[in-house]
Amino acid sequence: MPPLEINQLAIVFPAIDPVALQIGPLSVHWYGIGYVVSILLGWWFARLLVSTPRLWPEGGAPFGKEDLDDFLTWAVIGIIAGGRLGYVLFYNLGYYLSNPLQIPAVWDGGMSFHGGALGTIVAMMLFARSRGFTAFSLLDVIATASCFGMFLVRIANFINSELWGRTTDVAWGVIFPNGGPEPRHPSQLYESFLEGAVLFAVLNLLIWKYGKLKSPGFIGGAWVLGYGVARIIVEFFRQPDAHLGYLAGDWLTMGMVLSIPMLLIGVWGMATASQRSVWRTQRPETS
Repeated sequence: MPPLEINQLAIVFPAIDPVALQIGPLSVHWYGIGYVVSILLGWWFARLLVSTPRLWPEGGAPFGKEDLDDFLTWAVIGIIAGGRLGYVLFYNLGYYLSNPLQIPAVWDGGMSFHGGALGTIVAMMLFARSRGFTAFSLLDVIATASCFGMFLVRIANFINSELWGRTTDVAWGVIFPNGGPEPRHPSQLYESFLEGAVLFAVLNLLIWKYGKLKSPGFIGGAWVLGYGVARIIVEFFRQPDAHLGYLAGDWLTMGMVLSIPMLLIGVWGMATASQRSVWRTQRPETS
């Protein structure tokens, strides 16, 4: 199909300002709003899960709303520190070795989802250990709540006209203002749908209908597996980072390489969940 005909069928990127609100010198971006709203929604949903006794083994959840309130700060630190470090190590190490003072400059962009996930998991392990319950149960709750972030932040990526997909001739291809004249897959919206909406629906089915919070690590494993599958699928449509390109042929990307181990880890987490207790040590006596 000739390029002109493709462009006639494509969707021109809507004129959405990445800045949602301007107050004097202060610019509030949709991307930042996505993070804040998703953290608040995730916090609310996590509190809902721990306050529903029938979802847990006899005696209820091993941690309460107050524990989640305390963990929120740990989670934010894990997301930011892990996400930035992951981006530096996995996606642009050469640049940051030459410009080490730019490593803390998160305001200039550059965050890795895989790094943020690892940072949050480390925060969970440390926090759960300090409170005496298994990190797997905390992972189950936080993983499900994180779907709000994957849904909203990917939409913000679309608004920012970043992380767009490969060129395409499908009718819903979008001509991004900084993506050249050819239409591209709106891969940000694909990710928002698969990693956010679909994964959230699957996890909630496992939680509310099948009671899988009673098996620590099952929901967390399902989330790791589900995200890995969704990300690998989307990588076939997403344009790889310009400074990395394809790692092999015209299909293998860094996103795929980082997601493949998630498949194995997710299956392991689900397969071994029935062997765990929600308490890392003996449950404390209650008065």
